[in-house]
Amino acid sequence: MNMEKVIYLETWTSTEQRIQVDEKYVDVYFAPFKDEKDLPNGVIAVVQDITEHVKLDNMQKEFVADVSHELKTPITSIMGYADTLLEGGFDEETKNKFLNVIASESRRMARLVTDLLTLSRYDNNKVATNKETFDLGELVKKSQEKLAIEIKKKGHDVKCFVTADVPPAYAVKDDIERVVLNILSNSIKYTKDEGEIKIYVGFVYTDAYIKVIDNGIGIPEEDLTRIFERFYRVDKARTREMGGTGLGLSIAKEILDKNGGSIDIKSEVGKGTEVVIRIPTKQQ
Repeated sequence: MNMEKVIYLETWTSTEQRIQVDEKYVDVYFAPFKDEKDLPNGVIAVVQDITEHVKLDNMQKEFVADVSHELKTPITSIMGYADTLLEGGFDEETKNKFLNVIASESRRMARLVTDLLTLSRYDNNKVATNKETFDLGELVKKSQEKLAIEIKKKGHDVKCFVTADVPPAYAVKDDIERVVLNILSNSIKYTKDEGEIKIYVGFVYTDAYIKVIDNGIGIPEEDLTRIFERFYRVDKARTREMGGTGLGLSIAKEILDKNGGSIDIKSEVGKGTEVVIRIPTKQQ
């Protein structure tokens, strides 16, 4: 600050500056004060740490950019193939090929919009929290049955072990099923053909737990701290190819947080991944 401007320029009133110090951001508000003769005599500086506000603002901008990008890619494909079909002159096989691409990209957009709406409902606390007691082992086995076709396609050996006397879980059952399906789907997708996936359902302290262990491709250590971020992908090209939206783990964490549970992931590249989900039980 130029003190001469403050003292000698009577028109100077106040000013605000944003300053970055290393990884912190601060807003500094400067205001002059006067002496008993009503002459400018100095400056009061109010310093406010706005680091969290800047981070949230940047996250919001990044989120909007990611959503736009994720929607633009399938829309471009759909428009391109549709315009080509409208030109005509293609045999039946080519038409079917183009239509399959259009259908596939449309489904991908639908999944993305559905996931975004789900996250929005959780962010705005507009999700019904009708908790109930249910058998976690039974839910896991039913989830495994729902994914039987995908398991068979990849030739995986999937085994489920339920320890005796696991108390009933107490949460929103449909939400927990969604989390389990997401975690199992990830294990199936990212484990090479004829891989091995083990599922354990047990009880520790006041929580029931599900542990899913696979011998898949694994996750690099530097990515483990970011995998719950929205749209964060370890391998973007591969995830898109497999139909992922990059929101599955974000939704899983939101669901478990709302239900008083937790999720923890350990992994090593080339050796596999271990996911542990904890869910509260109904206390007497």
